[in-house]
Amino acid sequence: MQFNEQFSYKEKAMQGGALYLVGTPIGNLEDMTFRAVRTLQEADIIAAEDTRETRKLLSHFEILGKTLYSYHEHNKQASGPELVRLMAEGKRIALVSDAGLPAISDPGADLVQMAIEAHLPVIPIPGPNAALSALIASGLPTERFTFIGFLPRDRKRAVEVLAPLTNAAGTLLFYESPHRVIKTLQRLQETFGDCSVTLARELTKRFEHFVRGPISECLEFLAAHPPLGEYVIVVEPRSSLSATADGSLAGEAWWSSLSEEEHVNHYEQEQNVSRKDAMKLAAKDRGVSKRDIYQALLQFEAEANED
Repeated sequence: MQFNEQFSYKEKAMQGGALYLVGTPIGNLEDMTFRAVRTLQEADIIAAEDTRETRKLLSHFEILGKTLYSYHEHNKQASGPELVRLMAEGKRIALVSDAGLPAISDPGADLVQMAIEAHLPVIPIPGPNAALSALIASGLPTERFTFIGFLPRDRKRAVEVLAPLTNAAGTLLFYESPHRVIKTLQRLQETFGDCSVTLARELTKRFEHFVRGPISECLEFLAAHPPLGEYVIVVEPRSSLSATADGSLAGEAWWSSLSEEEHVNHYEQEQNVSRKDAMKLAAKDRGVSKRDIYQALLQFEAEANED
């Protein structure tokens, strides 16, 4: 059995090349830690998603004369191996994103994997994070949560992401841009019903803003106040909802009272997907194979024909 072991602060590890994941402010520059500043000062190279934004940050903290290396979604296939090569030669590389922790909804995750595969140390330098900042101020349960990030833009793929979450045990965290937040809330309402959400934007900045309430009321608010800034959407966990009108228990799978045929029909009609995709989603919900759903539908049709 092969495994990868790392002692980040052994003398040998600290003398060689390494990847430092440096958290940077998500808005308020006072959130930059002393350790983050020191790490950027000591790094041989700073790999940045947007070198222009990083230069502003370095200038503010008077970190001068640093070599900046562009690393982002569109050049990671070429830049990643080059950064790994430089680390293997002994260079200390600090990775930063435009804001927050690198490698969260960020191409930095790929660089982390490459560094680990090359047996190079990967050292986190903690800092602000938008999703967790929104969660702790949301007023929704924090005991268990799932980070989803940005939903796919394509409706079919978005449904495939959301469908398995209908019976999720904890709070859900999404990221969304201002021009798509209304559409995403509508899809969340279609999937989870009119549950409670918290919309958080401009976190840690001067115009930090929260809207809390049922999705329907949040949509009414956004209709009257056009969305501005990047959003975190915190969604109430299904397990915290009260009993439904038919008496089913809170947190019980929404499809538990449906037959396989009704389950498939729900996705076809409510989510507007093909029968083939509806069968796939129903199978995922129930934890069975698509073939099992197909056989159940055949049996249903046969019984219907006999009647």
